[in-house]
Amino acid sequence: MAYVKKRSVLPIYFVGGTWLLWALCAPLYRPTHYLMAALASLAAYFVGKMIFPDRGYEMADISAPGPAQPKPKEEKPQSTGNPEIDALLDERAKAVSEMRRLNDSIKDVKISAQISHLEATTGKIIDAVVEKPAKLPQIRKFMNYYLPTTMKLLNAYDRMDSTGASGTNIDGTKEKIEEMLGTICVAFSRQLDALYGEEALDISADITVMEQMLQQEGIGGMTLGGS
Repeated sequence: MAYVKKRSVLPIYFVGGTWLLWALCAPLYRPTHYLMAALASLAAYFVGKMIFPDRGYEMADISAPGPAQPKPKEEKPQSTGNPEIDALLDERAKAVSEMRRLNDSIKDVKISAQISHLEATTGKIIDAVVEKPAKLPQIRKFMNYYLPTTMKLLNAYDRMDSTGASGTNIDGTKEKIEEMLGTICVAFSRQLDALYGEEALDISADITVMEQMLQQEGIGGMTLGGS
């Protein structure tokens, strides 16, 4: 807390009132008249200070440093018990965060939609592997090359686009990246689809076996409840 003294302005009003009254009731055309008026106003000032003295009060010192606030602890993703899956989840969090930043930074509507597609597809790819870690070898190349290279291209586009400049190198590079993004979106979707290849085969085999059994039982092609 700091002690602050507030000066009373009322004694100043006393001085002003004294000069006003002197001008109305007494002469002011000789130097001695002004001297007497000044002495009278000075006396009025001291009388006003006696009647309305300065007042002091305490005020919080905003310049003084306050108590140190504890830094919030960074929340770490819960461990799955599998170091490889934990690292995969960490990479997903970083990639998704960076894609969202780039999406906010890049104003092109088409590229923004493509980045949103890549973000969603990347999340689904990694979720599929987290659910079934045996699929991890299937996305090694995706995680080690395709994803980081895609992020590199998007960052390059963002840097060049943010300059607001135009030229052979900038425009040519941006155009190449724009053309490549369509292919990348397709590649990401195919990577996600490939993760379900074995399951698709298993389901297809189950369907084939069931169809054969139904034919053998003589009920193939019949709907439930049919005759």
